[in-house]
Amino acid sequence: MLPGYLGALTIVLLISMVIVRVWMLDQRGIVAMKFGTVDKTDFLIPPFAFLYFYLVFAGAFNWPAVAGEDLFRASSLQWIGVLLCASGLCLMVAGLASFGSSFRVGIDTQHPNALITSGVFAFTRNPIYVAFGSVLLGEFLIHPRWLLLLYLAAGIALFHRQVLREEAYLQEHYGAEFTAYRARVRRYL
Repeated sequence: MLPGYLGALTIVLLISMVIVRVWMLDQRGIVAMKFGTVDKTDFLIPPFAFLYFYLVFAGAFNWPAVAGEDLFRASSLQWIGVLLCASGLCLMVAGLASFGSSFRVGIDTQHPNALITSGVFAFTRNPIYVAFGSVLLGEFLIHPRWLLLLYLAAGIALFHRQVLREEAYLQEHYGAEFTAYRARVRRYL
């Protein structure tokens, strides 16, 4: 039971961190919510995200499940899932701290800041996506159901799609600076 509660808490903390950062930037006059400005199909994501949140909370609090039975049962894997969720949260905090006021949800083509290459960005070019991927994998290990496995695969594919879009923009905007950064630092891990 405890791993399920910790998994649900992870979702609350992860989403809260993003919302609070967007709000804090908004208070400083920075529009950080750029979701859907480059690709309107991004608006198809929120309904699926809400279903995902329900699935995690249903697993934790024994709500009616739509994903069926667990694919396997192993408390050791659940605790590994908790550790992955915790590491994802830590990486998210480090990513948000490194981003500073440059954080955006989506691509901001109108007000780009300097290329961030310090902090956790010195180790991975995409700490926020790695954090989300770690949480998705952790949640699947906590609640090993086929639908959460499907979400894990779809989430990784969507993150990669977004990373490719962002990298194309960064290459176009920052040119040689981004090329040098890309040669030094891995895309993910």
